[in-house]
This record gives sequence, C-alpha cells and structure tokens, in this order.
Amino acid sequence: MMKQMKTAKGMETTYPAHSIEHRRAKRIGVSFGLMYSGIHGDDVLIGDGNAVDLSEGGLGIRGNCPVTVGMELTLFLYLLDEEEPLFVSEATVAWTRGSLFGVELQEVGLHDGDRMRSFLHAQSVGQA
Repeated sequence: MMKQMKTAKGMETTYPAHSIEHRRAKRIGVSFGLMYSGIHGDDVLIGDGNAVDLSEGGLGIRGNCPVTVGMELTLFLYLLDEEEPLFVSEATVAWTRGSLFGVELQEVGLHDGDRMRSFLHAQSVGQA
C-alpha cells in the first residue's frame, strides 16, 4: 500500500505507507539542497540531493547516490536562511524507494537543532 504526500512545489510524492506510519512528528513539505555521506562496505559514499519534507525527527530526501536501510549518514542541509549549512552528524536511513529515501535524525547539535526548529516553524506558518 502506498500513500501520496504533496511536496513544497505542489507535486505529489509516493512513499511506502509503512514509512509514514512510524513517524513521531508531522513533516512539512520543503525544498532545499543537501549533501550526504556515509560508509557503504569499504567505500565512502558522497551524494547530493534535495529535501522533500522535514520534521524535527526525520527528513525525506531525493538523492543522486543510492543508500540502504540502516546505513548511517552525515548530512549538510542548505536551508534557505543563507547561514552555514545545518550539520546533522548522524542520521539513519529508515526506508528507500529508488532515488527517494527517508532518514531518522539521530544526532543534531544544540545550535543546529535550534535552527532546524526555527526553520520548521517558519515553514509551517508559511503553509498555514
């Protein structure tokens, strides 16, 4: 079973239904660039992508390098606030479907966590 959600640009994105049901926080449709990196076997993976949705606990990503469920990633989020990239030192891949995947945020520093909450608040007010 699949569910569809609207992204920030009004396009519908199909997600595996089980990925939505496990979320602890509502995700907000967003569109901003990011970089991700991790270890896959003996290889270092570095990818570019776009965020499609965001919550305090997770992120939906459309990326250019495939990942696997359970992989740990480091993320650099290029939010639209023109500051330094927001740094997530640890995120775990929760699900994948083609170039689309979801991560659960594990480690976000205090300053970056505050920036993310401010960004989420501004986005949710803008979508209301």
